[in-house]
Amino acid sequence: MTRTRLILLAAGGSAALLAGAFLFQALGYAPCKLCLWQRWPHGAAILIGALALIIRLPLLAWLGALAAAATGGLGIYHTGVERGFWPGPDTCTSGGDIGNLTAAQLLEQINQAPLIRCDEVAWEFLSLSMASWNAILSFALAAIWIMAARKTR
Repeated sequence: MTRTRLILLAAGGSAALLAGAFLFQALGYAPCKLCLWQRWPHGAAILIGALALIIRLPLLAWLGALAAAATGGLGIYHTGVERGFWPGPDTCTSGGDIGNLTAAQLLEQINQAPLIRCDEVAWEFLSLSMASWNAILSFALAAIWIMAARKTR
């Protein structure tokens, strides 16, 4: 497979994953903060892919691999938050001590609470959440980017 086809496959894969995320959002699965964080590297990979097709600089394919690996890493982090392996950002996970709060403080905390929580799985397929699937597929895309980076033509 040529370098150009590998780049098209890798950048196209990020475009497909990003389109899938927007499709799920349109179907009513609102994204949490960590979901949104996972979208940015896919956007970067798409732009890097477009640039790499114009400018034949091997560094660009390595940057594409880095972007795909970054979103894969975020997917693993998000999966760990969903599964309770580690805490997530305070702004999108449950927790906190409400025992010492006044009614006014509790009401204020409720009003400031995010609507979409990062520590709850909204959708699963084969016992894997969207974050888990994003991680798996993103690391596969990173491998394709690396193959492209190693190609000379």
